[in-house]
Amino acid sequence: MLFESIKMSWENIVHNKLRSFLTMLGIVIGVASIIALITIVQGATNSISDQVNSLGVNKIMVTAMGTPLKQGLTDEDIQNIARVSNIDGVSPTISGKTSVVYTGNVLENVTVQGKNEVYFKTDTSLIKSGRAINILDTNSKNQVAVIGDDIVQELFYGKDPVGEKLMMNGTTYTIIGTLATSSSFGMTSNNNTVIIPYTTALRSLGIKSVVSLDVFLVDTNKADETVAKIKSVLKAAFNYNDDAYSVYNMGDMIDSFQTMMSMMSLLLAGIAAISLVVGGIGIMNMMLVSITERTTEIGLRKALGATPNRIQLQFIIESIFLSIIGGLIGLVLGGLIAYVAASLIGIGFYVSVSTILLAVGFSAAVGIVFGYMPARKASRLNPIDALRSF
Repeated sequence: MLFESIKMSWENIVHNKLRSFLTMLGIVIGVASIIALITIVQGATNSISDQVNSLGVNKIMVTAMGTPLKQGLTDEDIQNIARVSNIDGVSPTISGKTSVVYTGNVLENVTVQGKNEVYFKTDTSLIKSGRAINILDTNSKNQVAVIGDDIVQELFYGKDPVGEKLMMNGTTYTIIGTLATSSSFGMTSNNNTVIIPYTTALRSLGIKSVVSLDVFLVDTNKADETVAKIKSVLKAAFNYNDDAYSVYNMGDMIDSFQTMMSMMSLLLAGIAAISLVVGGIGIMNMMLVSITERTTEIGLRKALGATPNRIQLQFIIESIFLSIIGGLIGLVLGGLIAYVAASLIGIGFYVSVSTILLAVGFSAAVGIVFGYMPARKASRLNPIDALRSF
């Protein structure tokens, strides 16, 4: 009986191609929306998470704008922070914009960052070729530079830039290394950046003090205790003016960010699921129309001995077929949309098994739920009333 019901349901879908297509269309759109949205958001989330995580869960960020009497951090302040227990190293950051000149070619609005050897020691993947800034460069205020991938492509295409010289702010710098290509979709891209020793940057950019400092921890479990000690040093440095500085624990910020992105993914999935419900209503409407069109067929089958349960089973199977086929088409369509979008945006593309199961399973459930009422109505038709319409 089950095999015959499946066969008859499939034959009815095949023989009414246009009606079947219109019935499935809502499910196709719903599943494609879920797959595309969840996949794109997940790819974006992973890319941003990688960028945020690259900032380091073992890092504390100190921003010290200072007071009218004292602006920024002095070398003595930085050394006092470095002597706090549980600190593995400190990396000052000096930032600015300038033009870069090489053999008559000029690049405008290039980011210049002043760093020290600690910055490179904490992330060995930063350097693509050559070497990083070392402690000798920092202490001697050497005029050396590490350049990003965009600058390599613009000024040194097809040529090894290590050992070449470029000019910034009237000063000549020797290129000692190149930076690994970083994602263009993120807040920490170094592609259009020149990194020089921070001591050199203070002089080159005309800056008198450090306002940004990265502090790297030995043990992240002692982060709160270390933050408290750093704040004590800063209070003393700025005469107990708490408005002169800010201290951020990156571990806490990363946890908050990941929680926020998870909530956003669930929200978007819920919005996409609404289209599936709309598609389910479309299935129900089309099935009710189908029952009206097939009233005579149902009456004949009942008159020949078909039970109400068998009639109901056929219509439910028909509804499930339409939902699953629509779900599979939507899965492929949504995957293609997500792939194209990920390629254009520059994020990773990955469709998880759980997303596939969610979309296809939800579409099958929609077929059962919204197919039940039309199937029940068909099974309760009076065969005499049905045959009268013949």
